[in-house]
Amino acid sequence: MSPATAARAAPAEIDRTLAALADPHRRRVVDLLSHGPRAAGDLARELELSPPAMSRHLKTLRQSGLVEESHPTFDARVRIYALRPEPMANLIRWLAEAERLWSEQLAAFKAHLERPVRPEPDRRPEPDE
Repeated sequence: MSPATAARAAPAEIDRTLAALADPHRRRVVDLLSHGPRAAGDLARELELSPPAMSRHLKTLRQSGLVEESHPTFDARVRIYALRPEPMANLIRWLAEAERLWSEQLAAFKAHLERPVRPEPDRRPEPDE
């Protein structure tokens, strides 16, 4: 994918990523998975969530592209979840660009405020003749 294509696709991806990360349980799942892949049951136990609740959170994270699911060969019923780096990388790029734009705007505003004030010429009305 070219940088231009990635830039066009990024807003929808960023929206999905931010929506998925809006929930504190899903952010905690991402934190746990940042240390390595984990089984869905392990995640549910760690977060003290019921399996159905954990399943709903993992479905949202899968649909957003933040995590991927795999099944070990020894038991297809077990689901292992791992982070996908692309959505977070897109979010980091977006945040860096937003920070750059805000920094430029604030620097321009600061320069405007620090600019010396030029005295206006004295404009007296001309006397009527």
